[in-house]
Amino acid sequence: MTKAWTRWQDWAEVAIGVLVLLSPLVVETSTAAMWTMIVLGALIAIDGLASLAMPAMVYGEWFQMLLGALLFISPWVMGYSDLMAASWVSWVGGVLTVAMGAMAMPAANAAHSGLAGSH
Repeated sequence: MTKAWTRWQDWAEVAIGVLVLLSPLVVETSTAAMWTMIVLGALIAIDGLASLAMPAMVYGEWFQMLLGALLFISPWVMGYSDLMAASWVSWVGGVLTVAMGAMAMPAANAAHSGLAGSH
């Protein structure tokens, strides 16, 4: 079974979330872009910490991929696609978040399966 605090994909998710969260400090944003990046970045980082603490929590990886998809589409949905730096942070952060979730899924499933035999 996977040990807590060891999965590199979840550490990457935390880093991506923190970078997205802090990016309004260095890129031009609108109010909608700033709050979208702060909220989604924080949620991504928190989900990464939860996945690190509980590696058998498979739904955390699904939630991570959902957050990544929301981050990716946010420039169009929230109307900041004309702010190129903020949009690129959202697009790249979203793709990387989805990728990390997909790459962590087999390990989460294996950890979850390991728990099934321990009851």
